Order: sequence, then structure tokens, then C-alpha cells
Amino acid sequence: MNKTIAIVDDHNLFAQSLKGLVNSFQEYEVLSVFKNGQELIDYFLANKKHPDIVLLDIRMPVLNGIETMEWLKDKYPSQKVLALTMEHEEEIIIKMIKTGCRGYLLKDIEPDEFFFALNCVSNSGYYLNEDFSEALKCPKEQKTFKNFSQREIEFINLACSERTYKQVADEMNLSPKTIDGYREALFQKLELKSRVGLVLFAVKNKMVSF
Repeated sequence: MNKTIAIVDDHNLFAQSLKGLVNSFQEYEVLSVFKNGQELIDYFLANKKHPDIVLLDIRMPVLNGIETMEWLKDKYPSQKVLALTMEHEEEIIIKMIKTGCRGYLLKDIEPDEFFFALNCVSNSGYYLNEDFSEALKCPKEQKTFKNFSQREIEFINLACSERTYKQVADEMNLSPKTIDGYREALFQKLELKSRVGLVLFAVKNKMVSF
């Protein structure tokens, strides 16, 4: 039985093209297409069949991606959602992750990587994209990291907040240069490339809760 997908995007041409791509994959099919978050909520409230994965645009009229994620987190926290975005907007993507999003897709993603992302979310729960090395993307076996210092754990938790790195430094009573050192050391240790990747890693490994 195919896994079902709901597409939520106000750009009709893109949404229909995405629908065609999803339906071209043998294992997946599009259940519904919605123009904004409110249409998705209305669908859920009508007690219709829930999709296995929601592909959710971030910038939409009526109800945007963040507002929609907040509703889903409250009502259906187990619903798997992938964010769709035109740009890598760190602050907004982190907000999406904090409200339960399982990863994000850039709208110019290659079809093979898109298919890979759907499989990752279906099988392991999260899609870890270019923020991670190939070794950590959708692993067959969970890779664990146990050698975190107390200060590293504190830094990770603060980095998953909406604080700037300067505010993190103030909170930890450290210089911005020292914080830069923590960040770069963790990026190297975890094979990460961005703060978004760090947040995804922390959420996936249950190092933080929101």
C-alpha cells in the first residue's frame, strides 16, 4: 500500500508539479493538495484520512507554515511534516523544527534527493540534508554520541533556542570567541555545517525538548 502525501503550498503551478513528481514514485501518492495551512486544518477537522507525510510551505497567506505547525504540534504531534522553502532562512527553519517539523526541503531540490527525503522521513522519522555528512544522513543504524561535556550540552540547548550566539555567550558567561570555538568543535565532531543541522541533530537524538 502506497504512503500518502499532502501538499500545502499557495503556488498552484509548483504544487501541481510536485504532485506529479510524487505520483511518479511507486511507493507514494498524493492524497490532497491545499493552498494554505487553514485548508489543511479544515481537512483534519473533517476527520478525513490523515496523510503519512505533509509537505508544508512556510510562507503562505491565511495561515503560514509556522502557525500551521503550532496547531499540528498541539493537536497531532505525531504527524510527520517536511517544510518547503525557497531560501535557507535559519531562524524560520529552526522555528519550524521546534514545532515538530522533521526536516526541510529547498524548492530547487533534485528529484532523487526529494525521493530520498521522503524515504528518510518514512523510515527513520527525519530528513537530514546538506547540513549533515553522507554518513549521518538517514542512517540504517542509529549513531550515538556519548562524549559530550556538560558545557557542550549547555551550549547545544542554548543554540536550540532563539538566542543569538552573542546572547548564548552572555548566558554561559563566556566570550563570543570561546562560543565560536564550541560551535566549530561540535560542527566538526558531529559532521555538521550549520546551526539548523545542530538543532535537527539535538531534536532527533532527544537532547532537547520544546
